[in-house]
Amino acid sequence: DEFGIGFPPKLFSITKGETTYSFNLFPVGGFVKIFGEDGVGDPSARPAEDLSERNEREISHDGAFTSKSKWAQSAVLIAGVTMNILLAWVLMATAFGIGVRSAVSEQEAGPTAKLTITSILPESPAAQAQLPNGAVILGMTAGGDTLTHLTPSAFTSFITKHASDVHTIVYTDGGDPRIVAITPKAGIIASQPDHVALGVGLSQIEIVKRPFIEAVKESFFAVLTGLRDITVGTVRLVLDAVRFKADFSQVAGPVGIVGMVGQASAFGVTTLLMFTAFISLNLAVINILPFPALDGGRLLFVVIEALKGSPIRAQYVAVLNTLGFMLLILLMVAVTWHDIARLL
Repeated sequence: DEFGIGFPPKLFSITKGETTYSFNLFPVGGFVKIFGEDGVGDPSARPAEDLSERNEREISHDGAFTSKSKWAQSAVLIAGVTMNILLAWVLMATAFGIGVRSAVSEQEAGPTAKLTITSILPESPAAQAQLPNGAVILGMTAGGDTLTHLTPSAFTSFITKHASDVHTIVYTDGGDPRIVAITPKAGIIASQPDHVALGVGLSQIEIVKRPFIEAVKESFFAVLTGLRDITVGTVRLVLDAVRFKADFSQVAGPVGIVGMVGQASAFGVTTLLMFTAFISLNLAVINILPFPALDGGRLLFVVIEALKGSPIRAQYVAVLNTLGFMLLILLMVAVTWHDIARLL
C-alpha cells in the first residue's frame, strides 16, 4: 500500500519494497492508496500505450488489488467502514461505563438528578422567551409562591396552579445562572387546547453508570439505532438534493463540527465521547454510499464486475471517480461557506 497524509508539500517519503510511505508537512485530511488500484481491470483490456510503466507493473503484480478475488476486494473496501462502526461502539461503551447523562423516572431519580428541558414547542411562550433546549431548571416562582420540588410533575402542577401569573425561572445552560420571566398560555398543545403550559418538555437527567456487560450491550443497540437514523437522514437529504429541495441548514462541515466539539466538551468527557462516536457513524454511512470516489462507489464497481464477468475499463472508472471527487469538494466548499456564514 501507499499511505499519505494531507496535501503537498511533502516532508519526506519512505519506500520499502513495493510500498511507499509519503509524509506531508501539513497533516490535513488523509488517504490510503491501495497498491494496484489505478490499474482497475485486466491490462489486456486496454492498449498498453495508455498505461504508465508503473501501472503495468502494479496490475500485473500478484499482490495488486485487482489481482485479488472479488470477495477480497470487497472485504478491503468495507474494512474502513467496519472500523468506523467498531470505533463508535468502543467509544459509546466507554462512555456508558464512565457514566452518561440519562433520563430517569421520578421514582428512580437520585439526589443528583436535575430537572432539564428536553424539548421546546415552536411559537410557545418558552420559545418566545428564548429559553434554551437542554437548560437545567434551578428554581421557579410565581404569584409569591416558590416551586420546592424540581420534578416534571411538580413543575406541571405549579404551572396549572398559577396559570395566569408571570413565572420567573432561574436556569443554567452550562454557564452562570440566568433569569427569565414567562407567562403560560392555553392552546399550545393541540390535543389539549384548554391546557395552560409554557411549551417545554422536561425530564429528570442524571449521570448513570453501567456495568461492563450492560455498557457493551446498550452501546451495541445505540450503534444500531444511530446507523438507522443517520442512514434514513442521509438518504432523505440526497433525495431532496436531487429534487433541489434539500435543507442544508442542518448540515455541518469541518468549521461547524469544530464548534460542536467545543460545545460537547463543555458537558464533560462522556458527552465528547458520544459526539465522537456519532461522527464516526456518520463517516461510516457516508463512505459506504454508492458514489464515485467513496469506498461505496468502488464497491459498486466490484459488484458490477462480478456480475458482468469482466473488468470495467479503467478510463471509465477514473473519469467517474474524478467527477465524484470534484462534486464532493464542491459540496464541502458549500457546506463550509454555510458554516462560516452562520458564525458571521
